[in-house]
Amino acid sequence: MDLTVVSTFRCNSRCQMCHVWKYPTAPEQEISLETLAKLPGGFDNLNLSGGEPTLRRDLAEMIDILYPKARVMEISSNGLYPERLVPIIKKYPNIKVRFSLEGDESTSNRIRGEKDGHSTKVAGLRKLKEAGGTDLGFAFVIQDENVGQLLNVYEFARSQGFELATTTLHNAWQFYKNDNHFYDRTKVAKPIENLITELLKSRNVKNWFRAYLNLGLIEKVLGHERLIPCTAGSDFAFIDPWSDVWACNVRSDIPLGNLARQSWSEITHSDLASEGLKKVACCTQNCWMVTTARTAMRSRIVPQMPKMRPMTWVLKNKLKVALGKPICFEQYIDYGNVKPTRQVPRTSYLGTKHKGNKLDRNRQTPQERYPQLDYINE
Repeated sequence: MDLTVVSTFRCNSRCQMCHVWKYPTAPEQEISLETLAKLPGGFDNLNLSGGEPTLRRDLAEMIDILYPKARVMEISSNGLYPERLVPIIKKYPNIKVRFSLEGDESTSNRIRGEKDGHSTKVAGLRKLKEAGGTDLGFAFVIQDENVGQLLNVYEFARSQGFELATTTLHNAWQFYKNDNHFYDRTKVAKPIENLITELLKSRNVKNWFRAYLNLGLIEKVLGHERLIPCTAGSDFAFIDPWSDVWACNVRSDIPLGNLARQSWSEITHSDLASEGLKKVACCTQNCWMVTTARTAMRSRIVPQMPKMRPMTWVLKNKLKVALGKPICFEQYIDYGNVKPTRQVPRTSYLGTKHKGNKLDRNRQTPQERYPQLDYINE
Protein backbone atom coordinates (compact mmCIF):
# COMPACT_ATOMS: atom_id res chain seq x y z
CA MET A 1 0.00 0.00 0.00
CA ASP A 2 0.97 3.61 -0.62
CA LEU A 3 0.15 6.22 1.99
CA THR A 4 -0.05 10.01 1.89
CA VAL A 5 0.14 11.90 5.18
CA VAL A 6 -1.36 15.37 4.78
CA SER A 7 0.53 16.84 7.70
CA THR A 8 -0.99 20.34 7.79
CA PHE A 9 -3.38 22.64 5.97
CA ARG A 10 -1.15 25.63 6.66
CA CYS A 11 0.48 26.89 3.46
CA ASN A 12 2.56 29.91 2.40
CA SER A 13 1.60 29.67 -1.28
CA ARG A 14 -1.54 31.28 -2.70
CA CYS A 15 -2.36 28.94 -5.58
CA GLN A 16 -5.25 29.69 -7.91
CA MET A 17 -6.18 25.99 -8.15
CA CYS A 18 -5.82 25.20 -4.44
CA HIS A 19 -7.35 27.19 -1.59
CA VAL A 20 -6.01 25.20 1.35
CA TRP A 21 -4.20 28.37 2.45
CA LYS A 22 -7.63 29.88 3.18
CA TYR A 23 -8.38 27.14 5.72
CA PRO A 24 -5.24 26.65 7.86
CA THR A 25 -5.22 24.09 10.65
CA ALA A 26 -4.09 24.92 14.18
CA PRO A 27 -0.67 23.34 14.90
CA GLU A 28 -1.84 21.77 18.16
CA GLN A 29 -4.61 19.92 16.32
CA GLU A 30 -2.41 18.48 13.57
CA ILE A 31 -1.41 14.83 13.52
CA SER A 32 1.13 14.15 16.25
CA LEU A 33 4.41 12.27 16.35
CA GLU A 34 2.84 9.76 18.72
CA THR A 35 0.06 9.08 16.23
CA LEU A 36 2.48 8.69 13.32
CA ALA A 37 4.51 6.21 15.36
CA LYS A 38 1.45 3.92 15.35
CA LEU A 39 1.79 3.33 11.62
CA PRO A 40 3.18 -0.10 10.70
CA GLY A 41 6.17 -0.65 8.47
CA GLY A 42 6.07 -2.04 4.97
CA PHE A 43 4.51 0.78 2.94
CA ASP A 44 5.78 1.00 -0.62
CA ASN A 45 5.61 4.79 -1.04
CA LEU A 46 4.95 7.12 1.88
CA ASN A 47 4.36 10.73 0.85
CA LEU A 48 4.49 13.54 3.42
CA SER A 49 2.54 16.48 2.02
CA GLY A 50 0.22 19.32 2.97
CA GLY A 51 -0.59 22.20 2.82
CA GLU A 52 3.11 22.81 3.18
CA PRO A 53 4.99 20.23 5.31
CA THR A 54 8.02 22.48 5.90
CA LEU A 55 5.78 24.67 8.08
CA ARG A 56 5.75 21.84 10.64
CA ARG A 57 8.41 22.63 13.24
CA ASP A 58 8.73 18.93 13.98
CA LEU A 59 9.32 17.97 10.35
CA ALA A 60 12.70 16.37 11.04
CA GLU A 61 11.22 14.26 13.84
CA MET A 62 8.34 13.23 11.55
CA ILE A 63 10.83 12.01 8.96
CA ASP A 64 12.77 10.06 11.60
CA ILE A 65 9.56 8.20 12.44
CA LEU A 66 8.25 7.68 8.91
CA TYR A 67 11.44 6.95 6.97
CA PRO A 68 11.89 3.36 8.23
CA LYS A 69 8.24 2.53 7.47
CA ALA A 70 8.42 2.69 3.64
CA ARG A 71 10.48 1.53 0.70
CA VAL A 72 10.30 5.08 -0.70
CA MET A 73 9.92 8.15 1.52
CA GLU A 74 8.68 11.23 -0.32
CA ILE A 75 8.23 14.90 0.60
CA SER A 76 5.89 17.03 -1.54
CA SER A 77 6.67 20.70 -0.94
CA ASN A 78 6.11 24.08 -2.55
CA GLY A 79 9.88 24.59 -2.24
CA LEU A 80 9.75 28.01 -0.58
CA TYR A 81 11.74 26.87 2.48
CA PRO A 82 14.36 24.56 0.95
CA GLU A 83 16.83 25.29 3.74
CA ARG A 84 14.57 23.36 6.14
CA LEU A 85 15.05 20.25 4.04
CA VAL A 86 18.85 20.43 3.72
CA PRO A 87 19.65 18.71 7.07
CA ILE A 88 17.00 16.07 6.34
CA ILE A 89 18.52 15.27 2.94
CA LYS A 90 22.01 15.17 4.43
CA LYS A 91 20.73 12.51 6.84
CA TYR A 92 18.52 10.67 4.33
CA PRO A 93 19.92 11.44 0.84
CA ASN A 94 17.60 9.02 -0.98
CA ILE A 95 14.39 10.71 0.19
CA LYS A 96 12.30 11.68 -2.82
CA VAL A 97 11.61 15.44 -2.94
CA ARG A 98 9.31 17.23 -5.37
CA PHE A 99 8.95 21.03 -5.54
CA SER A 100 5.90 22.52 -7.26
CA LEU A 101 6.82 24.41 -10.45
CA GLU A 102 4.16 25.54 -12.92
CA GLY A 103 6.09 26.91 -15.90
CA ASP A 104 8.54 29.76 -16.48
CA GLU A 105 9.17 32.35 -13.80
CA SER A 106 6.23 34.66 -14.49
CA THR A 107 3.75 31.84 -15.16
CA SER A 108 4.69 29.75 -12.14
CA ASN A 109 4.70 32.72 -9.78
CA ARG A 110 1.33 33.91 -11.10
CA ILE A 111 -0.37 30.51 -10.82
CA ARG A 112 1.00 29.84 -7.35
CA GLY A 113 0.77 33.38 -6.01
CA GLU A 114 4.46 33.41 -5.05
CA LYS A 115 6.54 36.56 -5.49
CA ASP A 116 9.92 34.90 -6.00
CA GLY A 117 8.80 31.29 -5.94
CA HIS A 118 10.37 30.09 -9.18
CA SER A 119 13.90 31.25 -8.39
CA THR A 120 13.64 30.01 -4.80
CA LYS A 121 12.60 26.52 -5.90
CA VAL A 122 15.28 26.17 -8.59
CA ALA A 123 18.03 27.37 -6.26
CA GLY A 124 16.61 25.25 -3.45
CA LEU A 125 16.62 22.03 -5.43
CA ARG A 126 20.23 22.72 -6.40
CA LYS A 127 21.06 23.09 -2.69
CA LEU A 128 19.46 19.73 -1.97
CA LYS A 129 21.53 18.20 -4.77
CA GLU A 130 24.68 19.67 -3.24
CA ALA A 131 23.57 18.18 0.10
CA GLY A 132 23.59 14.74 -1.50
CA GLY A 133 19.99 14.34 -2.63
CA THR A 134 19.57 11.55 -5.19
CA ASP A 135 15.87 11.75 -6.13
CA LEU A 136 14.95 15.38 -6.69
CA GLY A 137 12.50 16.97 -9.07
CA PHE A 138 9.63 19.30 -9.86
CA ALA A 139 5.89 18.66 -9.86
CA PHE A 140 3.84 20.32 -12.60
CA VAL A 141 0.04 20.75 -12.55
CA ILE A 142 -1.06 20.80 -16.21
CA GLN A 143 -3.74 23.44 -16.89
CA ASP A 144 -4.81 25.89 -19.57
CA GLU A 145 -2.44 28.61 -18.36
CA ASN A 146 0.78 26.58 -18.54
CA VAL A 147 0.37 23.57 -20.83
CA GLY A 148 2.27 25.37 -23.60
CA GLN A 149 5.34 25.38 -21.34
CA LEU A 150 5.15 21.72 -20.32
CA LEU A 151 7.87 20.49 -22.66
CA ASN A 152 10.17 23.41 -21.79
CA VAL A 153 9.88 22.61 -18.08
CA TYR A 154 10.66 18.95 -18.77
CA GLU A 155 13.75 19.90 -20.78
CA PHE A 156 14.84 22.36 -18.09
CA ALA A 157 14.43 19.77 -15.33
CA ARG A 158 16.37 17.20 -17.34
CA SER A 159 19.18 19.67 -18.02
CA GLN A 160 19.54 20.22 -14.28
CA GLY A 161 19.53 16.50 -13.49
CA PHE A 162 16.03 16.65 -11.95
CA GLU A 163 12.89 14.58 -12.47
CA LEU A 164 9.50 15.94 -13.55
CA ALA A 165 6.24 14.61 -12.14
CA THR A 166 3.00 15.68 -13.79
CA THR A 167 -0.59 15.83 -12.68
CA THR A 168 -3.45 17.89 -14.02
CA LEU A 169 -6.21 20.15 -12.82
CA HIS A 170 -8.61 18.32 -10.48
CA ASN A 171 -10.66 18.74 -7.32
CA ALA A 172 -9.84 17.29 -3.91
CA TRP A 173 -10.78 17.96 -0.30
CA GLN A 174 -7.22 19.00 0.52
CA PHE A 175 -7.59 21.85 -2.01
CA TYR A 176 -10.79 23.25 -0.44
CA LYS A 177 -11.92 23.88 -3.97
CA ASN A 178 -14.43 21.99 -6.10
CA ASP A 179 -14.62 24.17 -9.24
CA ASN A 180 -11.34 23.37 -11.01
CA HIS A 181 -12.43 22.87 -14.62
CA PHE A 182 -10.55 23.20 -17.91
CA TYR A 183 -11.37 26.09 -20.24
CA ASP A 184 -10.58 24.07 -23.38
CA ARG A 185 -10.04 20.34 -22.88
CA THR A 186 -8.57 19.59 -26.31
CA LYS A 187 -6.05 22.46 -26.21
CA VAL A 188 -4.83 21.20 -22.83
CA ALA A 189 -4.70 17.54 -23.89
CA LYS A 190 -2.86 17.73 -27.24
CA PRO A 191 0.48 19.19 -26.01
CA ILE A 192 0.82 16.30 -23.55
CA GLU A 193 1.46 14.07 -26.56
CA ASN A 194 4.82 15.81 -27.12
CA LEU A 195 5.87 15.11 -23.53
CA ILE A 196 4.90 11.44 -23.88
CA THR A 197 7.08 11.11 -26.98
CA GLU A 198 10.06 12.74 -25.26
CA LEU A 199 9.64 10.56 -22.17
CA LEU A 200 9.75 7.44 -24.34
CA LYS A 201 12.92 8.70 -26.04
CA SER A 202 14.61 8.86 -22.64
CA ARG A 203 16.97 6.18 -21.37
CA ASN A 204 15.30 6.42 -17.99
CA VAL A 205 12.93 3.46 -17.54
CA LYS A 206 10.89 5.45 -15.02
CA ASN A 207 10.20 8.00 -17.76
CA TRP A 208 8.77 5.30 -20.02
CA PHE A 209 6.07 4.53 -17.47
CA ARG A 210 5.57 8.22 -16.80
CA ALA A 211 4.64 8.33 -20.48
CA TYR A 212 1.78 5.92 -19.79
CA LEU A 213 0.74 7.96 -16.77
CA ASN A 214 0.59 11.03 -19.01
CA LEU A 215 -1.50 9.09 -21.50
CA GLY A 216 -3.96 8.69 -18.64
CA LEU A 217 -3.76 12.43 -18.03
CA ILE A 218 -4.90 13.06 -21.61
CA GLU A 219 -7.90 10.82 -21.00
CA LYS A 220 -8.62 12.64 -17.74
CA VAL A 221 -8.38 16.06 -19.38
CA LEU A 222 -10.81 15.03 -22.13
CA GLY A 223 -13.27 13.67 -19.57
CA HIS A 224 -12.81 10.01 -20.51
CA GLU A 225 -12.77 7.04 -18.16
CA ARG A 226 -9.49 6.28 -16.41
CA LEU A 227 -7.17 3.73 -18.00
CA ILE A 228 -7.05 1.41 -14.99
CA PRO A 229 -9.73 0.96 -12.28
CA CYS A 230 -9.20 2.84 -9.03
CA THR A 231 -7.89 0.88 -6.03
CA ALA A 232 -8.48 3.50 -3.31
CA GLY A 233 -8.64 2.15 0.22
CA SER A 234 -6.86 -1.08 -0.64
CA ASP A 235 -3.72 0.01 -2.52
CA PHE A 236 -3.49 3.56 -1.17
CA ALA A 237 -4.94 5.77 1.55
CA PHE A 238 -4.71 9.33 2.88
CA ILE A 239 -4.41 10.66 6.43
CA ASP A 240 -5.54 14.24 7.00
CA PRO A 241 -4.19 16.69 9.61
CA TRP A 242 -6.84 15.57 12.14
CA SER A 243 -5.55 11.97 11.91
CA ASP A 244 -8.63 10.83 9.98
CA VAL A 245 -7.85 8.09 7.48
CA TRP A 246 -9.57 8.28 4.09
CA ALA A 247 -9.76 5.98 1.09
CA CYS A 248 -8.75 8.89 -1.14
CA ASN A 249 -8.34 12.65 -1.14
CA VAL A 250 -11.35 13.35 -3.36
CA ARG A 251 -14.44 11.89 -1.74
CA SER A 252 -15.23 13.18 1.73
CA ASP A 253 -17.79 10.42 2.22
CA ILE A 254 -15.33 7.50 2.41
CA PRO A 255 -13.67 7.69 5.84
CA LEU A 256 -11.87 4.57 7.05
CA GLY A 257 -11.12 5.50 10.67
CA ASN A 258 -8.96 7.69 12.88
CA LEU A 259 -5.35 6.79 13.66
CA ALA A 260 -5.25 8.82 16.89
CA ARG A 261 -8.09 6.73 18.36
CA GLN A 262 -7.46 3.39 16.63
CA SER A 263 -4.62 1.13 15.59
CA TRP A 264 -3.86 0.71 11.89
CA SER A 265 -5.08 -2.88 12.05
CA GLU A 266 -8.37 -1.83 13.63
CA ILE A 267 -8.88 0.71 10.85
CA THR A 268 -8.09 -1.58 7.93
CA HIS A 269 -10.24 -4.44 9.29
CA SER A 270 -13.20 -2.30 10.35
CA ASP A 271 -16.75 -2.40 9.01
CA LEU A 272 -16.27 1.24 8.01
CA ALA A 273 -13.33 0.27 5.80
CA SER A 274 -15.35 -2.55 4.22
CA GLU A 275 -18.17 -0.13 3.44
CA GLY A 276 -15.64 2.30 1.97
CA LEU A 277 -14.25 -0.32 -0.43
CA LYS A 278 -17.77 -1.00 -1.68
CA LYS A 279 -18.17 2.71 -2.45
CA VAL A 280 -14.85 2.73 -4.30
CA ALA A 281 -15.95 -0.22 -6.42
CA CYS A 282 -18.87 1.76 -7.84
CA CYS A 283 -17.26 5.22 -7.84
CA THR A 284 -17.77 7.28 -11.01
CA GLN A 285 -15.19 9.99 -10.30
CA ASN A 286 -12.82 10.63 -13.20
CA CYS A 287 -9.59 10.77 -11.20
CA TRP A 288 -6.03 10.21 -12.42
CA MET A 289 -3.45 11.77 -10.12
CA VAL A 290 0.18 10.73 -9.77
CA THR A 291 -0.27 9.75 -6.11
CA THR A 292 -3.06 7.32 -6.99
CA ALA A 293 -2.59 6.39 -10.68
CA ARG A 294 0.99 5.32 -10.04
CA THR A 295 -0.29 2.84 -7.47
CA ALA A 296 -3.04 1.54 -9.75
CA MET A 297 -0.44 0.91 -12.47
CA ARG A 298 1.66 -1.38 -10.30
CA SER A 299 1.45 -5.13 -9.93
CA ARG A 300 -0.06 -6.33 -6.67
CA ILE A 301 2.28 -9.31 -6.65
CA VAL A 302 5.52 -7.35 -7.22
CA PRO A 303 4.88 -3.63 -6.46
CA GLN A 304 8.10 -2.58 -8.19
CA MET A 305 6.73 -3.96 -11.48
CA PRO A 306 3.85 -2.61 -13.59
CA LYS A 307 0.65 -4.40 -14.53
CA MET A 308 0.52 -6.08 -17.92
CA ARG A 309 -1.56 -3.36 -19.62
CA PRO A 310 0.85 -0.44 -19.03
CA MET A 311 3.83 -2.77 -19.59
CA THR A 312 2.52 -3.78 -23.03
CA TRP A 313 1.76 -0.19 -24.05
CA VAL A 314 5.18 1.04 -22.92
CA LEU A 315 7.16 -1.69 -24.68
CA LYS A 316 5.19 -1.30 -27.92
CA ASN A 317 5.55 2.47 -28.10
CA LYS A 318 9.12 2.57 -26.81
CA LEU A 319 10.03 0.34 -29.73
CA LYS A 320 8.19 2.65 -32.15
CA VAL A 321 10.04 5.71 -30.89
CA ALA A 322 13.38 3.86 -30.97
CA LEU A 323 12.75 3.03 -34.63
CA GLY A 324 11.96 6.67 -35.39
CA LYS A 325 8.26 6.04 -35.93
CA PRO A 326 5.55 8.37 -34.56
CA ILE A 327 3.09 7.23 -31.92
CA CYS A 328 -0.43 6.97 -33.30
CA PHE A 329 -2.23 8.67 -30.42
CA GLU A 330 -5.57 8.47 -32.22
CA GLN A 331 -5.31 4.70 -31.77
CA TYR A 332 -5.63 5.24 -28.02
CA ILE A 333 -7.34 8.61 -27.64
CA ASP A 334 -10.78 9.51 -29.01
CA TYR A 335 -10.48 13.24 -29.62
CA GLY A 336 -13.92 13.20 -31.18
CA ASN A 337 -15.39 12.50 -27.77
CA VAL A 338 -14.70 15.49 -25.54
CA LYS A 339 -16.82 16.03 -22.45
CA PRO A 340 -18.29 19.53 -22.03
CA THR A 341 -16.50 21.65 -19.44
CA ARG A 342 -17.80 24.28 -17.08
CA GLN A 343 -16.34 27.76 -17.54
CA VAL A 344 -15.24 28.76 -14.06
CA PRO A 345 -12.47 31.42 -14.07
CA ARG A 346 -9.37 30.94 -11.93
CA THR A 347 -7.91 33.99 -10.21
CA SER A 348 -4.25 34.70 -9.54
CA TYR A 349 -3.49 35.91 -6.03
CA LEU A 350 -0.01 37.16 -6.85
CA GLY A 351 0.48 40.66 -5.48
CA THR A 352 -2.94 40.77 -3.81
CA LYS A 353 -3.59 41.38 -0.13
CA HIS A 354 -6.02 38.50 0.10
CA LYS A 355 -5.27 36.55 3.27
CA GLY A 356 -6.40 33.20 4.53
CA ASN A 357 -8.83 32.78 7.39
CA LYS A 358 -7.63 32.78 10.97
CA LEU A 359 -6.73 29.44 12.49
CA ASP A 360 -10.01 27.63 13.11
CA ARG A 361 -9.93 25.39 16.18
CA ASN A 362 -13.66 24.66 16.11
CA ARG A 363 -13.90 22.33 13.10
CA GLN A 364 -14.92 19.13 14.85
CA THR A 365 -16.68 17.11 12.15
CA PRO A 366 -15.85 16.23 8.53
CA GLN A 367 -18.77 18.44 7.45
CA GLU A 368 -17.21 21.40 9.27
CA ARG A 369 -13.71 20.58 8.05
CA TYR A 370 -14.68 20.09 4.40
CA PRO A 371 -17.63 22.46 3.82
CA GLN A 372 -17.66 22.02 0.03
CA LEU A 373 -18.63 18.34 0.66
CA ASP A 374 -18.74 17.35 -3.04
CA TYR A 375 -15.44 17.29 -4.92
CA ILE A 376 -16.36 16.19 -8.42
CA ASN A 377 -13.88 15.24 -11.13
CA GLU A 378 -15.48 14.96 -14.57
